Amino acid sequence: MNIALIYTSHLSLFVSLIRSSYADMLHDTDRNEKYYSGIRAAVRRVKDRGQEAIVLDIGTGTGLLSMMAMSAGADYCYAIEVFKPMADVARKIVEKNGFAKKIKIINKHSTEVTVGPEGDLLCRANILVTELFDTELIGEGALPSYEHAHRYLVQEGCEAVPHRATVYAQLVESKQMWAWNKLLPVPVRLGCGDVREVVPPPDMQACAGCPTVYDIQLSQVSRSHFKALTHVTEMFRVEFSKAVSSASAQHTVQVPATASGQAQVVLSWWDMDMDPEGSIKCTMAPHWAHPSPDNIQWRDHWMQCVYFLATESTVQKGDRLHLTATHDDYCVWYKLQDSSDKQETEGWAQQPYCSCQAHLMCNRQRFGQLNDQMRNEAYIEALKTVVKPHSVCLSISDGSLLSVFTCLLGAAQVFSLESSALSKQVMEKILAANRLAGKVTISEKRPEQLTSKDLANQQVSVLIGEPFFTTSLLPWHNLYFWYARTALARQLSPDVTVMPCSATLVLMAVEFRDLWRIRAPSGMCQGFDISLMDEMVQNSLDFRESQETEPQPLWEYPCRALSDPLRSLTFDFRREVPVESLRSEGSVPLLRTGSCHGVVLWMDYQLTDDIAVSTGLTRPPTDTGDCTWSPHCKQGVYFLSSESQRETAASCCSIHYTVTFHPGTGKLAVEFKPVW
Repeated sequence: MNIALIYTSHLSLFVSLIRSSYADMLHDTDRNEKYYSGIRAAVRRVKDRGQEAIVLDIGTGTGLLSMMAMSAGADYCYAIEVFKPMADVARKIVEKNGFAKKIKIINKHSTEVTVGPEGDLLCRANILVTELFDTELIGEGALPSYEHAHRYLVQEGCEAVPHRATVYAQLVESKQMWAWNKLLPVPVRLGCGDVREVVPPPDMQACAGCPTVYDIQLSQVSRSHFKALTHVTEMFRVEFSKAVSSASAQHTVQVPATASGQAQVVLSWWDMDMDPEGSIKCTMAPHWAHPSPDNIQWRDHWMQCVYFLATESTVQKGDRLHLTATHDDYCVWYKLQDSSDKQETEGWAQQPYCSCQAHLMCNRQRFGQLNDQMRNEAYIEALKTVVKPHSVCLSISDGSLLSVFTCLLGAAQVFSLESSALSKQVMEKILAANRLAGKVTISEKRPEQLTSKDLANQQVSVLIGEPFFTTSLLPWHNLYFWYARTALARQLSPDVTVMPCSATLVLMAVEFRDLWRIRAPSGMCQGFDISLMDEMVQNSLDFRESQETEPQPLWEYPCRALSDPLRSLTFDFRREVPVESLRSEGSVPLLRTGSCHGVVLWMDYQLTDDIAVSTGLTRPPTDTGDCTWSPHCKQGVYFLSSESQRETAASCCSIHYTVTFHPGTGKLAVEFKPVW
């Protein structure tokens, strides 16, 4: 069996797109109402000029905005949708709502659309309606699409909905967020007061980091986890009713430092005015910057941005700072300089990039995990109980510090398996920076390829892992460690110590505050029947995939436990992977009332008899069911059907579960049903 093939995960493009944002957008009442108000106002302005209202809707999706335009009195609408399955559904939705004669669905990319007697559009439009935006505003190619539309598809001086967008930024110091950016020094308590510090290599310390934005639900970051160093500042605007350029541009704003500290992170979001007067505004601001913080519209398709400065710098309260936002046609990045910096702004346009390779291997969550001192201490204390001066240790995890810790704890020999040449190079640099080069032998062979020669003709007495593998998506995908342990059986001593010694799949029924909306049926939206979206998923050949467990970082999505955590399946790493399937069946009693939106699944690892780490809850739920989740892991979420959710709110007393692990494929099959 080639264990490298275990746990490959695939979601079809079709189901992926359906699951990504459509349901969330359709349930975004604030967005929909603001768009409807903006479209009505734009149509009215055109009509007041005595003109026909010809609308161009780029990226129509379900056709919702086009139908809004027709209901607002537009004369005709051209609706462009490049994704064919979505265009087909939009055509049916438009027909079902009685607009087939007034809305033309065009299945092309907008840059391929032509105007003229033989073209896709008979004439240029005088109202441009779009929803081409992502969390970063421009990341879905909004600027090139607008640039082309103004040149070839719409009239000069056309009305645009939205009319403009404004990007805001705030400079902060945040130990928590900075730990998402790069490897930081890790103290290792060796005993008897002896402390060694594992330091990152110089190129990692100096690296500008990953250029991509980190989009998160910023309202879920506690205010105690960052210090604001400036006020929220307007960085730049994009006027959509005028010619738009996709060329790179930079915008520098002078801001006073409102506090002293380490400038590390830029928090950013945007809002959009649906009309020229700015009276119809839709904002993505987090709660502390929101005009109505007690009435924020929850949304997941547009969140907030975290940008890391290339280097941290000290600022003093009252300093005059120059914050620069630079963007190309798809990305935004930031740079800071103070008033004493004479560098020419023209030199700031270069996008930061990773020069140390670590950011190509580790994502934000992984850096947070590696920098989590409580987690590191749990592993170090566990290693102290299993590593002896004569130990021959083998570490199996991607980019893990366990081999470094093991070496510092005095093991006779330490070997490490890395899954790629990249992770091997990164780990070799970390070892060299800590004067441990040559003390850990790193191989990028697959476990089944490892021979006794690779282990200096010795048998492994201590096998260790976090476990963590970069290809894992769901919590149980890291059971790859178990398969690796099995493939290595001939290289392990008869009395080998395996750490962790076991893993347990834990599940818990929950009620989400908001996350349930991303899987809620479309039904009616702003008075239009969008239920064909639901049929689209139901009739999909991949519908089974749309019902299976999906990864979600639940620290960003508050929920309430309706049951206690239940340990369903245990995997004994001291033994080899069995041939027969592992199965667990039973009931999860619901202890609290509410709508059971789904079941959360995660893995707990027993490092030793006394030390465990969790990829799920960091502490038991409170009496009211409030949950605190590990911020460095994604948990698995199985959403119940909407009908089941309604039933659990009424009279359900438990959730019946069946969990089956199939060793031949590495897949975990789960089934949950309400019980009355």
